[in-house]
Amino acid sequence: MQQISLHRGPLSILEQADLTLHSGWKVGIIGANGAGKSTLFSMILGQLQADGGHLQLPGQLRIAHMAQEVVASERRAVDYVLDGDYQLRKVQQALAEADAAGDHHRSAELHSQLDDLQGYSAESRARQLLAGLGFSEADGDRPVQSFSGGWRIRLNLAQALMCPSDLLLLDEPTNHLDLDATIWLEQWLRQYPGTLLLISHDRDFIDNVVGYVVHLYQKKLEIYKGNYSAFEVLRAERLAQQQAQYEKQQARIAEIDSFVRRFRAKATKARQAQSRLKELERMEKLSAAHIESPFTFRFTASDKVSNPLLKLRDADCGYSGNAILQQLSLNLEPGARIGLLGPNGAGKSTLIKSLVGDQSLLAGERSCGEHLRIGYFAQQQLEALDLEASPVLHIQRLSPEASEQDIRDYLGAFDFFGDGALSPVKRFSGGEKARVALAMIAWQKPNLLLMDEPTNHLDLEVRHALTLALQSFDGALILVSHDRNLLRNTVDEFWLVAEGQVQPFSGDLNDYQSWLLEQRRNERAMRQPETERENRSLNAAERKEQKRLAAEKRARLRPLKKAVETLESQMESVQVALEQVETALADTAIYEERNKTLLKEKLGEQATLSQQIAKIEEQWMEQLEALEDLESELNVTD
Repeated sequence: MQQISLHRGPLSILEQADLTLHSGWKVGIIGANGAGKSTLFSMILGQLQADGGHLQLPGQLRIAHMAQEVVASERRAVDYVLDGDYQLRKVQQALAEADAAGDHHRSAELHSQLDDLQGYSAESRARQLLAGLGFSEADGDRPVQSFSGGWRIRLNLAQALMCPSDLLLLDEPTNHLDLDATIWLEQWLRQYPGTLLLISHDRDFIDNVVGYVVHLYQKKLEIYKGNYSAFEVLRAERLAQQQAQYEKQQARIAEIDSFVRRFRAKATKARQAQSRLKELERMEKLSAAHIESPFTFRFTASDKVSNPLLKLRDADCGYSGNAILQQLSLNLEPGARIGLLGPNGAGKSTLIKSLVGDQSLLAGERSCGEHLRIGYFAQQQLEALDLEASPVLHIQRLSPEASEQDIRDYLGAFDFFGDGALSPVKRFSGGEKARVALAMIAWQKPNLLLMDEPTNHLDLEVRHALTLALQSFDGALILVSHDRNLLRNTVDEFWLVAEGQVQPFSGDLNDYQSWLLEQRRNERAMRQPETERENRSLNAAERKEQKRLAAEKRARLRPLKKAVETLESQMESVQVALEQVETALADTAIYEERNKTLLKEKLGEQATLSQQIAKIEEQWMEQLEALEDLESELNVTD
């Protein structure tokens, strides 16, 4: 892009912006909501023309993109996904016509083309994409129109991934995914051989996929080498050089320091707590990257509290007599901070709804503390808003006695000012509606927050503000989210929801990712046909051959196992070095003016080490997956 200017009506998106991207790069596109990220994609796709400048793309470039519109179709889901491979569909149509016309010579040519396009395995590959994105085997044969809007968006994503491409454009691909599907997509994209442009507000997802970040800011395109964490460090360094911004950063550091001290005194022994403390310490240095954020809201807990807040005893949870979770007994105590993990459909949302009371128990007992006040954010929370009412009116309905000025002052923390606070919600974007829902919850001062995917539609700045608000919340929290950064920074323990049970999960999110890989590995093994047993005894020659083949299998596995072990050792070594740097950066003295050079040096070291860890982790995941695939292929067990 050379000197590109782009407008949407009276709104100026880009003014004489320059950007050069190279083949094979994986690039995250970030910027505030409304900055024009999706408009940029429309220009690349040829749906909009630049008002000035020059956009140059390679000739014969195959572009795939994820459609945002939700379609209703009677086509089978697997056929809808296969439609993403336009060339395959074209050859299949021509083949059907040749067969109908009895043109055997043409049919032979087309069969050869079909083979070149891997057409005979296409449906299998499409079903693998569906499985990775959380669909069941039976879902592939259901009509598209039978799925809800969020699941149709997943079908659009699967269709984009099915399309052979040199350039892949993905706009908020994780918005309607759960954590399992997000992790699967992350691994898929890391292996994608083409150029990727990714719009996302999931910082862990961006961190683990991209090698460059393009920041759409003040109508320009600024490119940074590295992932989102590296971008934050570099941007923080730039902003911290300006005195007024630097002072605001120090105020934020002091605020977080206060919270860390309070938190450290309560939970120094928990593994999850230690992980969270490290993240909080890292955030001290990164807060300057968010200095310009207009969001500073809080969740203030109710003054009165009961212990326990909520109790389930011998509870069966589910729908229409179908118990998804069975014989649950749990107590929610004040101050508990719990993240729910588990495969898609295992019952995380069912548990949340049962705790809220929106869903009646099939068996057992639900009892509430006398002073229980629940703040509930559901996956469909935006649908519950009155589209004709303004943010002010939504709050007034909760507290008719509150003055309009007090309400408007309060809504300012959620970036609703002037006419924005009085406009009907129907004019708002998804992110603005989500902010209204969060404002309503915070206004009611709950002592128990139950949040089911609260970050859908929220941009990076609001997610950052939500993370800080949940960190300082004194009440109890149960959180379901595909945003690993939010989970890592706000909960102290995890519960695993799987196989009809809810159990404490002793590990962290990395351990959960390993657990998922093991589950998938077991599922693949179960799907493989069992080897027929020999009905006759092996003679000496056959036993010798069997030993030879076993040795050959071990020889093929050995280099992959060694590579995994080497990378694990490297990752541990770099992590130790990073912790030393972060310990130095945790010392507030380093932010004094006299240590400006040392600060810059340490921030640079932190960025370099963070990038090294991300790169090693990517290589480790690739080698581990290759090892597991080869073990599955050879049917070898340790």
